[in-house]
Amino acid sequence: MVCGGFTCSKNALCSLNVVYMLVGLLLIGVAAWGKGFGLVSSIHIIGGVIAVGVFLLLIAFVGLIGAIHHHQVMLFFYMVILFIVFLFQFGVSCSCLAMNRGQQEALLNSAWRILENKTKADLESQLNCCGLLNVTANRAQFDQDLQNCPALCKKNSVCFTCGDMMLNHATEALKILGGVGLFFSFTEILGVWLAVRYRNQKDPRANPSAFL
Repeated sequence: MVCGGFTCSKNALCSLNVVYMLVGLLLIGVAAWGKGFGLVSSIHIIGGVIAVGVFLLLIAFVGLIGAIHHHQVMLFFYMVILFIVFLFQFGVSCSCLAMNRGQQEALLNSAWRILENKTKADLESQLNCCGLLNVTANRAQFDQDLQNCPALCKKNSVCFTCGDMMLNHATEALKILGGVGLFFSFTEILGVWLAVRYRNQKDPRANPSAFL
């Protein structure tokens, strides 16, 4: 049977969903590893990463079962949800690639304000820095962070701010994240296309009079 046939579409869709399941397991494993080694102590961050991994696992499981059994309803919900995920991820990836330094600082400030004190302390210890950005607008917050900073550099009275250290690598990191996210988003649109194609193909082993 040629590659455009029923069996090839089925195998391709199954393979793609197996990859999604592996990525979901990887996300869950990385979150558990980070928690186990004390790299991140915030339950919100850990829970968010695990939730994304579980969600991806569930979507991949629905797609895999739907592909194996040629189940019309499961394949329909799979391609609708995957298309929504594609739109969201495509927008986020493009935003990462287009973000300038001013926007990066605003994003860091927003993220820093909602972090728990324990998570801030973890970051300061790991990066050996204190506070986010020593600017007039956030001077009160910076002074408080500096007072509570557990980094070793504080003993030497010479500490870089965490914001400056993050921003030095932010542009490169955002390009990598945006590029990887953009690439992965196109695999999702490939999954949608395969699901639509597969739904409309006739199973050669099925009853010829069966309704598709």
